[in-house]
Amino acid sequence: QVQLVESGGGLVQAGGSLRLSCTASGSIASFRAMGWYRQAPGKQRELVATIVSAGSTLYADSVKGRFTISRDNAKNTMYLQMDSLNPEDTAVYYCGGFYGTNAYWGQGTQVTVSS
Repeated sequence: QVQLVESGGGLVQAGGSLRLSCTASGSIASFRAMGWYRQAPGKQRELVATIVSAGSTLYADSVKGRFTISRDNAKNTMYLQMDSLNPEDTAVYYCGGFYGTNAYWGQGTQVTVSS
């Protein structure tokens, strides 16, 4: 059973940057896709960005041009570089890994953007 652990969240002012990391207890090379999701208070969890094993990426319209997803298979880690943050980005951010029909989730990391 692979475990995913997020880190890098925190409090930042609007316009600032954060980099989230998602480190796996095992190899991520076999994951067909990995992604970042977020859930704000009172809202449903939503997709932020995904990256597939071949390296293609997909972003939610709300973060295009501001966020960058990447993965380092050698370090078993996925990243989310978040720039030009705004208060609407405040949420708990989760990483997910998808292998076959199985989905693995981290515990989440809080990102708070102050205005």
